[in-house]
Amino acid sequence: MDREKEMRLNELLLKLLDTLASMEGFNRETIRQCTIDFCQLFNLSRGTTEFYRSLSHEKRGKGEVFTDYDTGEPMHTVVERRLVTPSMAVIKGALYMADGSAPLEEDEKQKADLVLRVLLSFLSRNRLQGVVEQLAFYDDNGYRNIRSFFRYLEQLNEKGALGGYTAIHFNLRHFTLINQEIGRNAGDVVIRNYFTTIEETIGDQGLVCRVGGDNFVAVFEDSLLIDILEIIKGTSVIYDTNTSNRVLVSASAGVFRMPDGYKFKNSGDVMDKISNASHAAKMGGGDNIVFFDEKALEFKEKIMKIQQIFPTALENREFKVFYQPKIDIQTGELVGAEALCRWFRDGKIIPPMDFIPILEQNTDICTLDFYMLDSVCQDIRRWLDEKRKVVRISVNLSRKHMMDVDLLEHIMEIIDKNKVPHQYIEIELTETTTDVEFRDLKRVVSGLQQAGIYTSVDDFGMGYSSLNLIREIPWNVLKVDKSFLPLDNDTTSSTRSVMFRNVVTMAKELGLECIAEGVETKKQVDILRDNNCQFAQGYFFDKPLPLENFEERLSSHIYNV
Repeated sequence: MDREKEMRLNELLLKLLDTLASMEGFNRETIRQCTIDFCQLFNLSRGTTEFYRSLSHEKRGKGEVFTDYDTGEPMHTVVERRLVTPSMAVIKGALYMADGSAPLEEDEKQKADLVLRVLLSFLSRNRLQGVVEQLAFYDDNGYRNIRSFFRYLEQLNEKGALGGYTAIHFNLRHFTLINQEIGRNAGDVVIRNYFTTIEETIGDQGLVCRVGGDNFVAVFEDSLLIDILEIIKGTSVIYDTNTSNRVLVSASAGVFRMPDGYKFKNSGDVMDKISNASHAAKMGGGDNIVFFDEKALEFKEKIMKIQQIFPTALENREFKVFYQPKIDIQTGELVGAEALCRWFRDGKIIPPMDFIPILEQNTDICTLDFYMLDSVCQDIRRWLDEKRKVVRISVNLSRKHMMDVDLLEHIMEIIDKNKVPHQYIEIELTETTTDVEFRDLKRVVSGLQQAGIYTSVDDFGMGYSSLNLIREIPWNVLKVDKSFLPLDNDTTSSTRSVMFRNVVTMAKELGLECIAEGVETKKQVDILRDNNCQFAQGYFFDKPLPLENFEERLSSHIYNV
């Protein structure tokens, strides 16, 4: 190699090494120009480098190939290198010379090999750095993950710039049903397009990340809050570009607007705030979007307290059975009752809405349901032994029980342990929300029927495929939700009246007992009678009664109808 050529080569190597050592990061243009200069210096016709994240990616050709110089001539390989890193990434490089060109001298070939190794070393460092970034801050599907969220918050916190930003945690609503309707693959497209809609709305004023499944977090400038909440409330998402088929997607969300001067000691503080608010939004009550305040913290503490004291309260028998009578409106006779749970603690009654939804977050509700069934069976057994009048008592079971493959055995064990004739027990089950739960429900109801135990569908008309529910499952009793019961000022042609009339007619023709819930006025009793609905339950007759009062009703009471 002549001296001038060697000097130019040394300049190129110094330039490459300087770029390699740069603290400012990857400079793609510098590398490209160095490769061009080097190829021209050695009369090469092409220079390529390749990067693959794994050996399997290399086999499939799934990687990045950079060709910074290519004369397009017929050529052959002069030097090639392949490096497998400790993380099993593959870095490859090759230099080519045009066919018919004078071959490189041995020292030139060695220098060319040296330059190629420097290029591969640079590529290895920078691409692996990108892989580490991808693995650390993105999930397997390419969404930014929770680490990206925390890093962004910490960067803002470090600059004292959190004030004027909003953090949000949101969960897509009823997405299981969307997956069932359009298929999981199309569902994945919906999630991606929904995510992209929010990402594009935020732009460079924040970021949105996927926590997992259909749960997401985002942080963005306050000026975007109204636009983001409009998307959260509901937006149409295309999942098939060929047909323009779309679904409406909405979410429940917890929102925390960070005040001026806000700083945190731990980025988890922000996550706690939006998670608590999001949980409150998901719990219901009509508000799908809940802004964080101190009440959210109080709510979380309440949840933890209820879950903590529940086992002791159960052991101390603080939960009592109240019985709400069911009335035959033709005769006024008490013909049954629904067992309802009341919690007495420190001389006060804890309202059901203050503990039932909390217990339903885990299997505590199942434990309480079995406790209630056992208590009812004990009362029935005692009434029988005392030669009292006995009526059929219905006991509610949560949807959570559908996960129990031995549910039938557990129910039968409690009833038979107390030696209660099966005809005195009715199991109330709420309508399902998915077809998976539907299959489990059908299995359980059929098993109870075979055992001679009555079953009733509670809140009919509020769940998944109500008509399918009574077509395929052998119920004894249909309880019509009070939302279908006509009000005093409804005409006979009102929507409520028409629907109620037809539900009752359908139930009777199917051979089901039909009972109306939530009857509160004399006019509603008349409506029931006019529509041949024989049984009723509600405050017009009686509120839920403690055991002693209910036993008095059992002994002598006939209701005025």
